[in-house]
Amino acid sequence: MTVNNKTSVLFFLFAVICLVITTHAQQGQTGTKYFDWSNSQDMRMPVENPNTKKLLLIKVKGNKFVNALGDTILFRGAAIADPDKLEQEKQWDRNLFLRMKEFGATLVRIPVHPVPWRMRTPVKYLQLLDQAVEWCTELEMYVIIDWHSIGNLGMELFQDPMYYTTRQETYEFWRTIAMHFRGNNTVVFYELFNEPALCNGQLGSMSWSEWKKINENIIHLIRAYDTERIPLVAGLDWAYDLTPLRIEPIEAEGVGYVTHPYANKCSRPYVPKWDEAFGFAANRYPVVATEFGFTIGTRDWEDTGEYGKEIIAYLEERGISWVCWVFDPEWHPRLIESWIPFKLSKSGEFFKQALQKKIQK
Repeated sequence: MTVNNKTSVLFFLFAVICLVITTHAQQGQTGTKYFDWSNSQDMRMPVENPNTKKLLLIKVKGNKFVNALGDTILFRGAAIADPDKLEQEKQWDRNLFLRMKEFGATLVRIPVHPVPWRMRTPVKYLQLLDQAVEWCTELEMYVIIDWHSIGNLGMELFQDPMYYTTRQETYEFWRTIAMHFRGNNTVVFYELFNEPALCNGQLGSMSWSEWKKINENIIHLIRAYDTERIPLVAGLDWAYDLTPLRIEPIEAEGVGYVTHPYANKCSRPYVPKWDEAFGFAANRYPVVATEFGFTIGTRDWEDTGEYGKEIIAYLEERGISWVCWVFDPEWHPRLIESWIPFKLSKSGEFFKQALQKKIQK
């Protein structure tokens, strides 16, 4: 959900450079057009890979996810940091995903930030995603690809420079991803936008109807290329609030909805407030809590572990799949203390137990 100051500064510098490059390209002041990569055949075509059908295809059936055998699947997983960050820190290898498997994950959320997507270039960034999907296939874990921005996509105002994007770039991102990963059963979910947020009006205004239309445009675009992946649509208020579904659900079949039920979204008692904000939706639609977490013993997202027990029990009882945040020692709330020696944080130990279904309410 957050990054440390050093990482944020780096992303800010990347964003500034990207904007300069884009401006020069639009003014014809460079020898190469900024979007020349969009015509790359390597990026546009699905990867030839005999393992694309190794894992069973997942579909939506009613308010559940089911596999090709008809079994209901409740996903339990964890998020990694941005692949670009991990590769620069020399942590990008199969061992990372092996640790995720040992952690207990059946689903890996991969956050793709707009700035490194541009800076690395989509062609080279896709090489990282291809590696991740291949490693997850080998280890029998499914994948969420998440366009990881926070803010108001309608007005194109964002919480931090690292999240800067545009509607056009967002559409182009999903067109590229859909073409590239169509037919690959390991990639189950396309999480269309991480956290729509207005910051109490500081990022402008955007109604649910406007947000709904943007997501429907993305879904229709994706399905022109890929009809099997499952789009995930986030609620408003940093992806927490799904109450508009009572009146205006997304006009598309086979989609899921996202909530991020961090403890700071409401006070105790949690359960009736969770019911009101997102739990009701799980009676009609598949819902995934794609991001939440806490830290034991420090000031950020602090909790004694009681919130953790309550939210896990709540999600499990209502058949809501879930993904904890984040398998990284720098981004918070963190699941690990360090890479070398490898050590889980206290909340990481909690979630390991939860992923392995060893938590007692």
